[in-house]
Amino acid sequence: MVVGLDGCAVRAVDPERVGAARERLISTEEAAELADGFKLLGDPGRVRILYALLEAGELCVCDLAATVGVPETTVSQAMRLLRGAGIVRNRRDGRMMYYRLDDAHVRLLLDLSREHLAHARDEK
Repeated sequence: MVVGLDGCAVRAVDPERVGAARERLISTEEAAELADGFKLLGDPGRVRILYALLEAGELCVCDLAATVGVPETTVSQAMRLLRGAGIVRNRRDGRMMYYRLDDAHVRLLLDLSREHLAHARDEK
């Protein structure tokens, strides 16, 4: 039998390990929610917007557009999606709308993601 590098050479299930893993496994619903959040981060433009907010703290749509070099309509659409997902918050000041990362968890996710990318590059 020929098995690829990612397969099992011998089919033998360890019931104790499988059972323990299943007990701690996230639900299908939670997995779907997480996947939806990662889909939002799957767009390079939105990722750059989030890192701009990470560095600046708070920016309005026009400042975000100037920072990342995209049209204001693109930023507005991204902010709507990211706000709906709880990734960013907004604050109105008169006619201006300012955005910031929602909380420290988002900051941590961005920092860890970038650190992981740097680590993966170093391993190559």
